[in-house]
Amino acid sequence: MTAPTLPPPTELSSCTPIMAFAQLQLAAPLARAVSEMGYTTMTPIQAQAIPVVLQGHDVMGAAQTGTGKTAAFALPLLQRLLQYENTSASPARHPVRALVLLPTRELADQVADQIKLYGKYTGLRSAVVFGGMDMKPQTAELKKGVEILVATPGRLLDHIEAKNTVLNQVEYVVLDEADRMLDIGFLPDLQRILSFLPGKRTTLLFSATFSPEIKRLAGSYLQNPVTIEVARSNAAASTVEQHFYSVGDDDKRHALHQILRQRTLKQAFVFVNSKLGCARLARSLEHEGLKTTALHGDKSQDDRLKALESFKSGAVDLLVCTDVAARGLDIKDVPAVFNFDIPYNAEDYIHRIGRTGRAGAEGLAVSFVSNTDARLVSDIEKLLKTKIEIEAFEFEENLPDIRRQGHINDGRRMYREDASRRADWADSPQRMARSSNSNSNSPPFAHHAAKYTTPCDPFFDKPYEPAATSDAPLPWESAAVHNGVRRNIKSKRLMPALFKAA
Repeated sequence: MTAPTLPPPTELSSCTPIMAFAQLQLAAPLARAVSEMGYTTMTPIQAQAIPVVLQGHDVMGAAQTGTGKTAAFALPLLQRLLQYENTSASPARHPVRALVLLPTRELADQVADQIKLYGKYTGLRSAVVFGGMDMKPQTAELKKGVEILVATPGRLLDHIEAKNTVLNQVEYVVLDEADRMLDIGFLPDLQRILSFLPGKRTTLLFSATFSPEIKRLAGSYLQNPVTIEVARSNAAASTVEQHFYSVGDDDKRHALHQILRQRTLKQAFVFVNSKLGCARLARSLEHEGLKTTALHGDKSQDDRLKALESFKSGAVDLLVCTDVAARGLDIKDVPAVFNFDIPYNAEDYIHRIGRTGRAGAEGLAVSFVSNTDARLVSDIEKLLKTKIEIEAFEFEENLPDIRRQGHINDGRRMYREDASRRADWADSPQRMARSSNSNSNSPPFAHHAAKYTTPCDPFFDKPYEPAATSDAPLPWESAAVHNGVRRNIKSKRLMPALFKAA
């Protein structure tokens, strides 16, 4: 039997005029929350997606990161779920009706917070579950009943297997940052989760890019989706000022310090490619006087949340992170992003610099290019479809000493003495005497060697004097002899002979 042919997906043009939130005629509780959050005009993705979702169509939406995709699906879902609003304490009256799946824990926590803000004046319940945390509090919350469940795929499967939640009444499914979920290998988990859901449902797929894999996923699980693409695929935000500087690996930290000082930047993301490099760079920058915290996959979930909260509150200036922080994190008013390492995947470059210049604000993206990064820069050029100009970085003549803080470990084991100890040696009488006796014929760096030389014992400065010869035995030799035999020599024992000699 031949499968029925689905009609081609409907496409909406990106030139749809931007509308005000007041034109949506949202329910009073939602309109009140939106007004309190200061939202007046919708972004392009919101203006096109919200009316379509309100009509109950499947959506395949693509937009640049930082354009308000969360509100594009959260507000219409809340609007359509208001019919199930009730104050009953029975968990049976609060089944899961909307499921939002995200690739990372930080993004899941962020989206859950946004949904709670949008629905704070409604009676709808929401919860978030993700890995790295104890399951018991999450289980207790799920047992009370929730209408909207935000989750990462792995932890959601844990709760399904533990029978902590049932998804047989889900009406709406959201796959946010779907391309990232495929990149990190969540496709088998997504397929298992979708098999637990009813066949009749509304599915919304949002992604920063439309790769062939995403289109195949949409073809498998979306029914005649409306395709919304409000910006050129794989494009960077026009409000971000981008620079590529040619800087050697050993000079990157000096360049980072100089740009921060020249541009008077208060906060910035600093992206690296490895977890170990992330931890080392964060320690080095901390020793060099910058308020820094690290965020990478080897940190516990509690430490990752604390690092994000410290950066959001302004307690730290630099967030040194891997690509775990490149997707979806919405931290407002971050003025700059530094690519300390050029990303291995060209698409990650777009997501990294998308952490700045959000919601129409201006931003700065600086990438340090070393001699081994030619291929990676070429991949970014192909993705952006533009020629990248690599600029020569001009260092200041009098570079500040960024290694004034004790012991610095940036992978090469560099040690410095304490400043107070150096001052004591510099002011010591021996040091002053050596300085006064030095002349222009001294070998290079002799004064540096003298600076770190400790005072010597005068006994070792005396010339050699041979000892007087004498035939008399030394004291320790005479005491060691008894009856002409040294005390440490044992005499042989006499043993009886069994046979006489012939």
